Amino acid sequence: MRVTLHDVSKGKGGQALPTMSLEFHSGAVRFALAETEQRPSVLGLIASGRMKPDTGRVTIDGTANNRMLRRTIALVDAPDVSDPHADITLAGVVGEELMFAGVGATPLHARRWLSQLGFGELAGVPIGNVDPAARVRILCELAILRKGTEGIVLVSPDRHGGSPDGWWRIASEFADRGYAMLVIIGGSAAVALERMHELEAINASGPVEPLVLDGSSADSADESADYSDDLDDDASAPAHASAPPEEPDDMDDDATRADADNAGDASDDLESPSPEADDADSDDDTQAADDTDTDPHADTHTPRNGAER
Repeated sequence: MRVTLHDVSKGKGGQALPTMSLEFHSGAVRFALAETEQRPSVLGLIASGRMKPDTGRVTIDGTANNRMLRRTIALVDAPDVSDPHADITLAGVVGEELMFAGVGATPLHARRWLSQLGFGELAGVPIGNVDPAARVRILCELAILRKGTEGIVLVSPDRHGGSPDGWWRIASEFADRGYAMLVIIGGSAAVALERMHELEAINASGPVEPLVLDGSSADSADESADYSDDLDDDASAPAHASAPPEEPDDMDDDATRADADNAGDASDDLESPSPEADDADSDDDTQAADDTDTDPHADTHTPRNGAER
């Protein structure tokens, strides 16, 4: 799987996100630079198909399909979108994510899951007090519990402090397991990574092959883009703090929480998550399949208290 952002921007004059192009794919971890309070989350939302850029286009394997992106890419720990509230206990965050993943989600299940991961002693600790590397490990492990998750967009892990090599090595492990990993960070973390030559950190930004649309392919891509745009406006697409991209059909229970005051122009395109909206999205998927004989891949998970999918 390969996700490419072609000259995307958000906001008037690119205020919410300046024009940028980048690419990340299965089996590799890449980082992208985004600074200011708002831009990392905006970039994460666009890269995971949960927000429409004002310019440019996002493609997955060469096709513009936001629904597929949401179902395939998990948006993890995006500020004000899919990050867990700092006061919620780790067991509470895990329980919510287990519920979205469709498995046992009682406090006992959450504690057992944490123990299996080696973090049982942290069950009662507020997630805001969890070590940065442990936080990334737990949220990413929760993200891939959701059916259909093939990639993770991890937003601003450097904001929690700690050495970059901790969360970068964890992201690299997920890439080794076959996931497409994009880590959105600030300039200081990027400099630190580039100086740690053994980490082989690679910037996702750079030359991107031109998006060429011709003949029937162009018509098909345009139709797909139009359909995705409609979904962004009308359907709730949950993100996924530790969960996958737009949840698979049963995963549409994620709630994407976007702060309208902080998001400015960008918040207009955010999907308002709600279980009912997720169900509605699932119903729309079914109807679309009936009408077009196509089975559109689903959305990602975005609980404010867990990981956005």
